[in-house]
Amino acid sequence: MEWTLRELRCFVTVADAGSFTEGAARLFVSQAAVSRTIAGLERGLGAQLLRRLPSGCTPTPAGWELLPAARRVLAEADRFTEFAGSRREVLRVGYAWAALGVHTARLLRDWPVEELGAELEFERVEIADRSLIEGRCDIAIMRRRPADPGLESAEIGRERRMVAFAEDDAEWGRRRQLTLDEISRRTVIVDVRSGTTDAGLWAGGAVPAFLESSSVDQWLDLIAAGRGVGITAEATSHHHRRDGVRYRGISDVETVPVLLVWRRGERDPAVDALVGRARALYASGSEAATPGRGTRPAEAAARPDASPRWSASPGHRRR
Repeated sequence: MEWTLRELRCFVTVADAGSFTEGAARLFVSQAAVSRTIAGLERGLGAQLLRRLPSGCTPTPAGWELLPAARRVLAEADRFTEFAGSRREVLRVGYAWAALGVHTARLLRDWPVEELGAELEFERVEIADRSLIEGRCDIAIMRRRPADPGLESAEIGRERRMVAFAEDDAEWGRRRQLTLDEISRRTVIVDVRSGTTDAGLWAGGAVPAFLESSSVDQWLDLIAAGRGVGITAEATSHHHRRDGVRYRGISDVETVPVLLVWRRGERDPAVDALVGRARALYASGSEAATPGRGTRPAEAAARPDASPRWSASPGHRRR
């Protein structure tokens, strides 16, 4: 048989009131509607639940047997309704390489959970755009334009490119900045799935030898071991500090765009808030600098004695 919460609530209310008339008043419906609802429940059960009396009504033996179970079902339904109404959604932000650098902690601290009714969580994923398409995150941080037409994006800021190399590198250890020509003489370690470094950076110049890595951890391990050097956005120098790896600025290369990406048609107030707040952070304390100017902020971050500004915090799906 099939029954509804409306039928159970009607039955329990009338049984408690001891009267169809009083039960209808408590439910703010007509007495005829109450009679029809309870008659439908009785037909479905194949048993009479309430005995009509001149002075009101009383449960039958079947009614007394059903009443405790009906109360439990209604109590669970009320708890579920309370949970569904009070819980917060989670906006999962995925990133494959680095989050938002020095801006990540500030964004998490100042996120208006009560105002938007949504928690903000950052989660490292394997490939940002693929994870977004597969629903493993709700919005992704990327530093190259998504190729899939089913994705939309907004640029929130720009970051300088940095070169990462082994800490014991005798030739580069005391340098403040390096050039693409100098880097081209080394083996450059790249992540072809999520990275932003390819031969196009050296258009018109000598192209270095490349060595592929499969993850940021392997990229860092290879650099620390002196197997090659890496080029990355400045956020990496804050997000992935590693003993044995130094970061320095590159004087003659364009900055990297930082994008927030989401599935087409799914931009909602929480996404709008994230885009607006991230843009404001980059505008007020941008990590980007004009190529050729100083690199002191990143150099300070690269020093072994610099205190960490943020560590990753995993999360899960918006529900």
